[in-house]
Amino acid sequence: MSGDKIIVYTDGACSGNPGPGGWGAVIIYSENHILEISGGEEHTTNQRMEMKAAVEALSRIREPSRVEIYSDSAYLVNAFLKGWLEKWKVNGWRTAGKKEVHNRDLWEELNKWCRYHRVSWVKVKGHSNDFYNERCDRLARDAIPTGT
Repeated sequence: MSGDKIIVYTDGACSGNPGPGGWGAVIIYSENHILEISGGEEHTTNQRMEMKAAVEALSRIREPSRVEIYSDSAYLVNAFLKGWLEKWKVNGWRTAGKKEVHNRDLWEELNKWCRYHRVSWVKVKGHSNDFYNERCDRLARDAIPTGT
């Protein structure tokens, strides 16, 4: 387990819901080692892009580490902070209202990576003056497929 904490910022963006979408993440290993990653999908949702950013960032951190993820997605952060993910699994991937939980594939991936790393989640305000949050937003928007 790495002694230093790795900071990750994530964001997703979508043109329509569903529509073409992009995701972006900034992984801060240290002051001198920062990795920016992004990607997109043709037919997706903003929620899926938020999750994809977190999955992709966590999968790039090779050694089990302490990771702090900053996201402006209350849905993503609360799934972990409020224990929704565990409740969904117990309920057969259904919400308390018995609706199917969407994006199960990514929730399972996130759960796997959160067990591999020691992950803590932090909700940040979207469109704030936080440099890295704004950088993730730009990475996600720039990664939206244009269809050309």
